[in-house]
Amino acid sequence: MTVFSSGIRSLIEKTVSVLPTRIPSRFLCQSTREGSVFHEESIPEIFASYLKICPDITSLRKLHACVFAYGLGNSIFLGSKLLNCYASFDCLTESRWVFDRIINRNLSLWNSILVGYFRTGHYEEVLRLYSNLKQLKIGVDSSGLTFTLKSCTEIGSVEYGRGIHVDALKFRLNSDRFVGSSLIGLYSKNGDIKDASKVFEEITERDVVAYTAMITGYAQLSYHHAYEAFSVLCHMQEEQLDPNRVTLVSLLQAAAQLEALEEGRSIHGYAIRRGIDCFDEVLETSLMDMYIKCGAVNVAASIFSTMNTRTVASWNALMAGHLQIGQPLEVLNLFFLMVQESLTPDLITLANLLLGCADLKDLRKGKSIHGYIIRTGVHLDLVATTTLIDMYSKCNSVIQARPLFDRMERRDVISFNVIIAGYLQSGLTYEAIETFCEMIEAGIRPNPATILSFLCASADLGDIRKGRWIHGYILKQGLETNIEITNQILYMYAKCGHIDIAREVFNRITNKDLVSWTSMMMGCVYHGHADEAVAVFRLMQGEKMDPDSVTLISLLQAISLVGSLNLAKEVHSHIYRFHLDRENHPIINSLVTTYAKCGRLDMAKDLSEHMIGRGLTSWNTMIAAYGMHGNCVEALKLFELMKKEKVVPDEVTFTSVLSACSHAGLVEEGRSVFSSMMTEYSMVPSREHYGCMVDLLSRAGQLEEAYSLVKCLPPRECTSALGALLAACRVYRNTEMGEIIGRELLDIEPENSVAYTLLSNIYSEAGKWDEVARIRAMEKERGLKRMPGYSLIELDKQVGNLSGFCCWL
Repeated sequence: MTVFSSGIRSLIEKTVSVLPTRIPSRFLCQSTREGSVFHEESIPEIFASYLKICPDITSLRKLHACVFAYGLGNSIFLGSKLLNCYASFDCLTESRWVFDRIINRNLSLWNSILVGYFRTGHYEEVLRLYSNLKQLKIGVDSSGLTFTLKSCTEIGSVEYGRGIHVDALKFRLNSDRFVGSSLIGLYSKNGDIKDASKVFEEITERDVVAYTAMITGYAQLSYHHAYEAFSVLCHMQEEQLDPNRVTLVSLLQAAAQLEALEEGRSIHGYAIRRGIDCFDEVLETSLMDMYIKCGAVNVAASIFSTMNTRTVASWNALMAGHLQIGQPLEVLNLFFLMVQESLTPDLITLANLLLGCADLKDLRKGKSIHGYIIRTGVHLDLVATTTLIDMYSKCNSVIQARPLFDRMERRDVISFNVIIAGYLQSGLTYEAIETFCEMIEAGIRPNPATILSFLCASADLGDIRKGRWIHGYILKQGLETNIEITNQILYMYAKCGHIDIAREVFNRITNKDLVSWTSMMMGCVYHGHADEAVAVFRLMQGEKMDPDSVTLISLLQAISLVGSLNLAKEVHSHIYRFHLDRENHPIINSLVTTYAKCGRLDMAKDLSEHMIGRGLTSWNTMIAAYGMHGNCVEALKLFELMKKEKVVPDEVTFTSVLSACSHAGLVEEGRSVFSSMMTEYSMVPSREHYGCMVDLLSRAGQLEEAYSLVKCLPPRECTSALGALLAACRVYRNTEMGEIIGRELLDIEPENSVAYTLLSNIYSEAGKWDEVARIRAMEKERGLKRMPGYSLIELDKQVGNLSGFCCWL
């Protein structure tokens, strides 16, 4: 023992007084006859214990000064503690200074320092120290290699990691299970599963850690690699090794990727049987994620409700599940519950909320979340910022999305896709093309999603010029080999009315898939080429390709235009043979419409009545079929039956019922139905509803009431109703009103040749020949031509006898 002077003792007491507690007297001194003495051998341990609880960098520096005061500045034991403490406070300069003072050729000390820097997150410092260690030629062991490889994995430095792999081979440590597991993690995380697999084969004594590393590697990769995770599990069980908690988490990740619910349940059951801690936060969240991605959201919610500690990650997982099954409102409700538990949302939470607002198109709530982000000073990463832009775009507020996009420090192809899609959705094609050009200038290559968005928008807008432009870009970039893009090009040309170019694109496709054939058929049907659509279907059958429901619906639409009952029956027989009519409502609805258009209302009615679980669309289809045949009484009966069965009608329902009343001339019934839209269902009548009522009243000669309804519509939306009313004025010889309506119609559409014709006929029948001459002069001045009529007999001759097409069904 050594007796210390009172000055030195006061120095240490003054130094340690900055710490939360005082040094216990049993450590500092021991009462003897000679006074207070220190145990010299206990001093380093005292300092080490206080280094563990050091609260801040200031206290650490004072303790370090005290270490020097006791002459322990060169202590290897305290030096290793000090440099790790400095590293934990991100003071690398001081940490390196301490290291340089105590540096020696002790490999265990170097390993201790490497581990300390790794655990404090200074991965680059680990790599720097490893390089220095190699230069000193002290050698390396399993521990140093393992933590250096883990550091490479964390910062994504795969090339440096390959160099360490070479060192492992030199020192014959490549077969070590710890080094091997770290190498597997490095390669698999960077997508190199082949090299990871080779490393796994080189490990001589594989334990659960090595197997888990390989399972995790496969689980983190694509859908196809996830199968291999279960294959590795089989080999692991053959070696009589039991999976641990980390293994199960990785297996659950693989099951989630594969949407393999049964396998996921088996993993869950195994965890329960083996008593593996199912109340572990990570395992519970992984279980929830697996059930959600496998479509069993209710099971995930059940696990969530039994969790002892609900973390932000578990809340996020449940929110993502409700988004996946189309329940965005539930996401907002979960967020309010989460806030009540005093949890702070992270970036994933905010992204889920913004996605929910985007799905709901709720701009107000989306802005509220954006305001929260600004108030709390949350720094959004690339994904969260892109989600915010997506929310504004989907809520038809792309003008507010653009400043966010411009302020992004880094942009990727997805962020460009989102803002471009927002412009296209808002009809701002020019701005979308400008952004696309900006994307090219930034050196970001468009992906297929970008191209498909442009083609889809061009098709919807009927903008053939923009469609040709993007087609040219596709050809220049060699993207025409992508079948999805080629199919969309085909559909774009067909939708824009260029069926001949669509046919050329179709003929050039070497490996046509079902979408190719269906797109060509839809294009033909859309432009009235029903016979060609049927011929395309016949060729498709010749290629031994089975149709799906979309293809069959397109075929039935073509048959409806042709009016071939025999062909409709053949398609019905095909559907029945392949059991597509059991619960496939869209196909049955198309069949009902086809039979009705072919004159067999009885067959349409029989099909409709035998459907399993008729939905709203099925009711609408049959009501429209009755209206098509002028059977208004049955249409109204079906409408009443539909309401009795608690099926709420929509806008299409009322359009069909009002149209049926119009064709049958049932004015009072029509008025009642029209009134019920607003009084019973709080619906605002659309242009189609007003048009039906105007047509109904016009046919009944109630022109004044019809005109008063027309005045309820905006000028640009009333042209068809005005046209119907103008024709009725001629029938009922109401020249005065016809003149007013005719002038109003010509003010809105001065290029409408039909309006000139109707108004001219009204004047001629009233004997106002001067007005007739004036109207015809106006028509001639504008260069308008009257379209001659034509007969459908020629169309029937072109279509010919289609019964020969029945054989290919």
